Amino acid sequence: MLRTNLSTRPFYNERLVQLVLLSAALVIAALTTYNIVELRLLSSRHGQLLRSVVDDEKRAAALRADADRARRSVDRAQLETVAAAAREANRLIDERIFSWTELLNRLESTLPDEVRIQAIRPGTDREGRLSVSLIVFGRRAEDIEGFVERLEAAGGFSHVYSRTETTNQQGLLEVVIEGRYVPSAGAAAAPAGDSKAAAAAAAAKAPPPATTAPAGPAREE
Repeated sequence: MLRTNLSTRPFYNERLVQLVLLSAALVIAALTTYNIVELRLLSSRHGQLLRSVVDDEKRAAALRADADRARRSVDRAQLETVAAAAREANRLIDERIFSWTELLNRLESTLPDEVRIQAIRPGTDREGRLSVSLIVFGRRAEDIEGFVERLEAAGGFSHVYSRTETTNQQGLLEVVIEGRYVPSAGAAAAPAGDSKAAAAAAAAKAPPPATTAPAGPAREE
């Protein structure tokens, strides 16, 4: 049996279509509202950041102006005077804790017979650590190198190196040796007035390098 739809208007489910369109419209409206809210928040944050940048620039300019005024108000002569006084105070403190006796004993125990000490100068390096500079004479470079090795091996000296090396008119090597020096904790400091005498005594203890006497004419038997 054949079944045919003879109606002029076929049936459509219009309610379902309307429900789908309404749902789509609600989703679009929600997304639009979210985008508008986010845009306003971002605009507000951007404005706050701009105001913060402007405030920071004003604060930096004020600090630079204060620094310029402070530099102009500093008395250069007075500043140099204070710095010189501080250096002198540090030097006096170093002299009180520096033991010449201990240093000279270390040098005497490590000094070879072929090397002579001409000058001793304590000081500080760039990092503020105690250092000792020595001017020594020797006939051979090996003797001076042996002296450097003995200093480091005996303890108290480290990072010892030859800063300059020249030959004097007598044909002797004149070498400036410098290295870090760490005195022992229990060393007693010698009086400041005896430092020069102690250094001179150390230089006098080491005999000068041996010289070879010129050969005389051969004697005929």
